[in-house]
Amino acid sequence: MPSSWLKARQTRYAAYAVFYILVVAAAAVVVNILANRYDKSFDTTSNKRFSLSEQSRKIVDGLKQNATILYFNQSTRFQDGKDLLQEYADLSPKVHIRYVDPDKEPQLTRADGVQNLDTAVVQIGDKKEAAASMTETGITGAFIRDLKSNTRTVCFVSGSGEHQIDDTDRNGLSDLKEALGKESYETQTIDLLTKPDVPADCTVLVVAGPTHDYEQPEVSAIQKYVEGGGRGLFMMDPPLKLGVSGISDNDALAGTLASWGVTLDKDLILDLNPIGQLAGLGPQVALVTSYQSQPIVSAMKGTATGFPLARSIEVKDTSKTSVQTLFDSSGSSLATEKLDSPEVSVNDPKNKKGPMVMAAAGDFETGKPNSQGRFVVVGSSTWASNRFFGFNGNSDLAMNAVNWLASDEDLISIRPKAPEDRRITLTGAQMRMVRITSQFALPLVMIVLGGFVWWRRR
Repeated sequence: MPSSWLKARQTRYAAYAVFYILVVAAAAVVVNILANRYDKSFDTTSNKRFSLSEQSRKIVDGLKQNATILYFNQSTRFQDGKDLLQEYADLSPKVHIRYVDPDKEPQLTRADGVQNLDTAVVQIGDKKEAAASMTETGITGAFIRDLKSNTRTVCFVSGSGEHQIDDTDRNGLSDLKEALGKESYETQTIDLLTKPDVPADCTVLVVAGPTHDYEQPEVSAIQKYVEGGGRGLFMMDPPLKLGVSGISDNDALAGTLASWGVTLDKDLILDLNPIGQLAGLGPQVALVTSYQSQPIVSAMKGTATGFPLARSIEVKDTSKTSVQTLFDSSGSSLATEKLDSPEVSVNDPKNKKGPMVMAAAGDFETGKPNSQGRFVVVGSSTWASNRFFGFNGNSDLAMNAVNWLASDEDLISIRPKAPEDRRITLTGAQMRMVRITSQFALPLVMIVLGGFVWWRRR
């Protein structure tokens, strides 16, 4: 009887089922153990929305000592910040996470000045910095403030029609000012006309698209600053002569730049690249997708930047300067010297053919140890204004230029990107087509096919 029971078909099936269940359970246990020990994730979003940016990786990888991120929240809500904080811990064994419940550790909470839940504080050595927000931008900004102990000030020249850092309109630079603040740069406006001397506390001097000529005392002050070891960013628009909004030639400042090896051509670049047209850019916006190896742009390969109303420049080394091209216009671009009319003929034989240099960076040898001047010249200024600052890689280019000028090469990178708006916008006609297709056409097709199958079987 027992032997017949063991040989029964039902018994064999039961044994097979138990064996397979045990195998599947064992496999599941092994997979979970391996997944817990070797936790890996893959971000398939188009702009790597759920991955830390290159900038964050670069900063964490460069840590010379241990860093601790203290996360303040209720014990039941630690998971709110765990995913993001764990990404930092996964980057380096020097990063440690400590979860703090303010109700259980009120003294530590008070000592760190924490007022709200869901707050992170980054500690490196004896220095602590609170994150502005529980985002990658906020936490990485706290790392930067911890690591950069010295004050760095970016001074914007004012008084000759330049873009203004406190202007929140389309042509203002308030977005650039905000981005500089996130990387612990202070900003201020200076007027070289009333006092032709660059303040000693200026780490970087910015000339952002002047529309009027600089007087010689202003130019002399800028020249003395850079040639004495200062750092300058010059964004110079083409001298358009259109109505009341014309732009002066600014020959005195252009002459100083030429003495450093950067000559500003008096022309306007028109980009006929069809890719720019697909991106919604007109020919007056030069689209750049290829860069040289200079540190400012070496990390920007594969990133597009756009430059409205740009001019070409010519570069060469001089006895005291070494100049490198940053990027050129596309091969389908041209430059016209007809700057007094909105009507431009692309077939004019006088047009200069692209590619043409649009930006350059240079070093000035002062002859003094550890006192090298630096300068960056871009043949456009609107690209850094509020209306274009968020265009693809424009913000990265602006910040990388400031980083390089301030000798903060460790910050040069591609920064965290805002989430993409992936919504599809349909016209009224397209909406009606979708409705007709989904509500009527597809069901009707299924009914016809079903009827055909029934008729064949019958």
